[in-house]
Amino acid sequence: MPSQQHHHEGQGQGQGQGQAHPTLEIIGGAMDSVLPALNSTLTRIPYNPFPLIGWNCHVETVYAAYFRSLPDVKLRRECIRTQDNGSVALDWVSGDHRHLPHDSPLLILLPGLAGGSENTYVRHMLVRARSKGWRVVVFNNRGCSNSPVTTPQLFSASFTGDMREVVAHVATSYPKANLYAVGWSMGANILVRYLGEVSHTCPLSGAVSLCNPFNLVNSGEDFRYGFYDKALASSLRKIFKKHALLFEDMGGEFNIQLAANAKYVRFFDDALTRVSFGFKSVDDYYSNSNSSDSVKHVGIPLLCIQAANDPVAPARGIPREDIKENPNCLLIVTPKGGHLGWVAGDEAPCGAPWTDPVVMDYLQHLERVAGLASHSNSVDAQQSTEGLHSVEV
Repeated sequence: MPSQQHHHEGQGQGQGQGQAHPTLEIIGGAMDSVLPALNSTLTRIPYNPFPLIGWNCHVETVYAAYFRSLPDVKLRRECIRTQDNGSVALDWVSGDHRHLPHDSPLLILLPGLAGGSENTYVRHMLVRARSKGWRVVVFNNRGCSNSPVTTPQLFSASFTGDMREVVAHVATSYPKANLYAVGWSMGANILVRYLGEVSHTCPLSGAVSLCNPFNLVNSGEDFRYGFYDKALASSLRKIFKKHALLFEDMGGEFNIQLAANAKYVRFFDDALTRVSFGFKSVDDYYSNSNSSDSVKHVGIPLLCIQAANDPVAPARGIPREDIKENPNCLLIVTPKGGHLGWVAGDEAPCGAPWTDPVVMDYLQHLERVAGLASHSNSVDAQQSTEGLHSVEV
């Protein structure tokens, strides 16, 4: 029943703005400043689960994973070398570097565990942002989406080093653009951890977290040894086997045989991930990889969207109090949605998830605010310069 209590709290905030959307839980320190910009979309597309598919979290999750349409987009891959000699693959929309203005807003997409630019939810967001004139790049983790692996290290829910280097690289490539990021599932966990670490020095102008597990211990308890666990473990094994030779003769606590045959994510993480990233045990890895602890330190606008019935990222892991107390954060919890599902809205059941227009409206709102601030600063600078000239005369 705690979520019901929070639901009423959320509706009572922001001078009753949450009341306009009774099916949603909406809370956060940024309610008054951000929710008005989303009201028209939330009113036009209320959360109504698609019949049958959207009534059961497992059916919805599986349906979205296997039957959601895949938009056809021609991508251009750029591989960047990280400081530890690793490789990260960035997938840009082909031709955008020639056709889009250099100051076009730039969106970095972070897929979920073992995911990449081939995932349907990633493609739909990419297409929507691109249609609004945004430059979009997909950040594929090491080994994901057939990206190269050049060192005996893959990725983890705790590691933000590659994210830092990707943001720095993108910022250098497009210095006149405002940067934003959207992350799903593990990508959301990495994104929010990164935001908490860089806090008020963050070079991004805004971010969105979707289906974030927030608390990996809770998440592991809910999906351990079930269908999702086996499916994710299978994806991890495939990535590992392509690059297994890099891990030969590693010694220490690495268990190559277990990693290659891990039936469950926990077994894979114990054999490989936690060793690669210096954790004493798999439980030590999970308990120290939560992004819930990072929310209080986030220093830029952040929208979090979760599903109350998510079987992989349970709602009890959402750091509601920290989101309410942080003036930069807004949380929307839908009553249904499953994990990476959200089969609702104008394009259901096979098109974009319900979240996409909400996310896009939020990002465009932030870009408008950033544009106004930039214009105001330039006017102030011009007036200051004119004042100096008059003094010199």
